[in-house]
Amino acid sequence: MKVLICALNTKYINSSLAPWYLKAGIEKYSRDSVCEVYESTINEKQETVIENIISKQADMIGFSAYIWNITELLSISERIKEKYPNVKILFGGPEVSYNAKEILENNPSIDFIISGEGEEPIAKLCDGELLSKIEGLCYREENKIIEKPPYISKNDPPCPYSDDYFKNLEGRISYIETSRGCPYRCAFCLSGRCGGVRFFDLEEAKKNILLLANSGTKTVKFIDRTFNADRKRAKNIFSFIIDNYGENIPGSVCFHFEIEGEIIDDETVELLSKAPLGAIQIEIGLQSFNEKTLEYINRRTDIPKLTENIKKLIAIGNIHVHIDLIAGLPFEDLKSFQNSFNMALSLKPHMLQFGFLKLLHGADMREDEDRYPCEYSKTPPYEVLSTPHLTNDDLKLMHSVEDVFDKMYNSGRFVRTAEYIAKSSENPFKTYTGFAEFLKNKEKNNTLDAFTLLMYEYFSELDFINADLLRDNMALDRLSSNRMGMLPDFLKHRSSEIKKALNALEKNESTKRKQCVKRAATFLKTEKIFVYVDYENKNPVTSQYQIKYLKENNIF
Repeated sequence: MKVLICALNTKYINSSLAPWYLKAGIEKYSRDSVCEVYESTINEKQETVIENIISKQADMIGFSAYIWNITELLSISERIKEKYPNVKILFGGPEVSYNAKEILENNPSIDFIISGEGEEPIAKLCDGELLSKIEGLCYREENKIIEKPPYISKNDPPCPYSDDYFKNLEGRISYIETSRGCPYRCAFCLSGRCGGVRFFDLEEAKKNILLLANSGTKTVKFIDRTFNADRKRAKNIFSFIIDNYGENIPGSVCFHFEIEGEIIDDETVELLSKAPLGAIQIEIGLQSFNEKTLEYINRRTDIPKLTENIKKLIAIGNIHVHIDLIAGLPFEDLKSFQNSFNMALSLKPHMLQFGFLKLLHGADMREDEDRYPCEYSKTPPYEVLSTPHLTNDDLKLMHSVEDVFDKMYNSGRFVRTAEYIAKSSENPFKTYTGFAEFLKNKEKNNTLDAFTLLMYEYFSELDFINADLLRDNMALDRLSSNRMGMLPDFLKHRSSEIKKALNALEKNESTKRKQCVKRAATFLKTEKIFVYVDYENKNPVTSQYQIKYLKENNIF
């Protein structure tokens, strides 16, 4: 049998690991089937995707289904089946593993669904084994739908990193999995649904780390749901990366981990402090600082311990720390979320992302409507529209705050300005709310200069903001985050003095720049100091260029 496994990614830069696992499963467990992988994106024209899939002339076509691509996949599978009714269509992935019966009832184009892990079941299906004997396989039998629980293997999955995988990767973000499952059972998540954590062979994981690091990729993301569930094992892998970095691991590669912040110990912090600058990124899901909320979603957290650990990681200075909040959780009203946001922002993470609760098929929050009442979209991504504690207008307001905060803080473009505003404001979330409302009445202009001007117009009028300090921070942000070195007119200092400063820097041997390096400068009104930036050696943790300070009498 010829099998084609298809993945529709969100963007070209993202690769997909699931189809390559399935290909490896067929190659390891099937007697005589052959498999090919096809990757595209949800942004490509559907007609093009369908033509490319059909051109492979497969006997069975498999699709990896997620909330971001399920709508497209259902349409694609229907159109393929209309043209080629004899082809078998198989779905798998988290978006169909817990609602297989519903999917099969409403989509006659789909012949099979694999619920849970697919490497072994897909091989048995290819070899024609009795359908009733294949674990996790859901299908139609006469007028009845046979639905089975998600399959969880006891074995390590076969290695997905074939020659074909690396040819297809082409330097995109790569992914690695060293465990499956999660020790926690958060009510909004699927990761802990099927029991605890299953760890894969450690030496095989190290081998794969080196393979990916030398593949041309710039980012290797660990998709282990709680990477440090076994702290000793996590430290072993951290040590392996640190010890090999710059030799067996190219110095340009960054490794991303999702960890549980509460269980970090001082030994781990000490170890991470030895990591090369920018080699490691850490993502920590706070979700909320409301203790009642956390307990109700089965996420009991020692908040003081968690915040202390985050502060320690950020203080190291060589690790990019990304923390997450979720809007729409039980008992979290607007005031409570404001508090969570303000507390998280006070930790000064490199990125503070707040997502919006999505009720996934199979998650407790979707299945237990009495315990977790809320209104949510019935189409993917099933985002919450209102809760007993948040109105739809509240959530819309939070979306608008998310948008401006992403542009200012998470983009890395206005971090100093955002920190100044947060330090000066009694309620940073409320301040961002005001800015979001202000922008609603402004003409849409997506240029950076236009957004910078609107920021200055709004924030400079606030009682607790010093306009000169605001200007200086905004000028520093623009110079350090944008290698064009250009300031909009309203942030510029007198050009003749800037030229004089730049000339003086060139004449001084200690500040003379390399010929190929671009340089920009400005004058800080509040400190009466010239500052300049040489656009080389961007900090990989902050994505900023270094600001250098020189007093007037040192350069003239």
